[in-house]
Amino acid sequence: MLSDIKTAFRTKIETLNDFERAVLVDKATERPFSGELLEIKEEGVFACRLCGAPLYQTKDKFESHCGWPSFDDEITGAVQRVPDIDGRRVEIVCGNCGGHLGHVFEGEEMTPKNIRHCVNSVSLVFQPKEAFVIKESPLKRAYLAGGCFWGVEHYLQQLEGVESVVSGFMGGHVVDPDYYDVVRGGTGHLETVEVQYDPAMVSYRAIVKHFFEIHDPEQSNGQGPDIGSQYLSAVFVSDEAEAEMVADLIRELEENGYRVATQILAKAPFYTADEGHQDYYERKGTEPYCHGFVPRFEQKR
Repeated sequence: MLSDIKTAFRTKIETLNDFERAVLVDKATERPFSGELLEIKEEGVFACRLCGAPLYQTKDKFESHCGWPSFDDEITGAVQRVPDIDGRRVEIVCGNCGGHLGHVFEGEEMTPKNIRHCVNSVSLVFQPKEAFVIKESPLKRAYLAGGCFWGVEHYLQQLEGVESVVSGFMGGHVVDPDYYDVVRGGTGHLETVEVQYDPAMVSYRAIVKHFFEIHDPEQSNGQGPDIGSQYLSAVFVSDEAEAEMVADLIRELEENGYRVATQILAKAPFYTADEGHQDYYERKGTEPYCHGFVPRFEQKR
């Protein structure tokens, strides 16, 4: 849908033909075994047709016999997962512009990575290796769970250097859960925010430090009046460097007398919550009821 395409790229829709628009914007699906890129094996990069952002590389393409180009990995941070409107599948869109790509499936055991990005050929353009140089996106991502994601989102998106904050779920065993699945319990997921930020303007450490000051890292059964495993405090880390920075901040809090309950967990698949949970307080024009700023690193207990 047009509303899913990021505003900065909507003028580019005029460059698409009717079929390309049907897939990239209106989320149609091309017929299986009809796409021009299905048999491509030449080394190179598959970029978004709408905005040109690099999404996949040939080295990650494999034959799944499903009728659409299949990949078991993406260029880091290039593809975003969102709940499909059918309520069952997980849609994948270009992380840069929001254009529809296809769907992602896990657990099929087709490759050692056990994942399949099933992508419409028409959503992509192929660039041979010699014609395309991959440029790493300057933006990075952090994943934080601190109770109700509405409040965490509200405070973190105010930081200078933060480009976007998306509310969703992480850490559980259920694929593509909805809000009520998580609320009922049993999914293992925590309400989590995905923070996309420019490391040239704000550091990972600064974001996590602020996170510790906008929620109660000592509460071990939820956050404020919100009680339940989905509201536990955690930082999902991508590597050892992030884990060490989080551990250092926790040590600082403990030296200030805080008994920190926040867990350091490995990053897992992130599932975006539906639109009704995005920018919640901004849309309502109110303030969070269970989050607030406390300068915990500047004051001892």
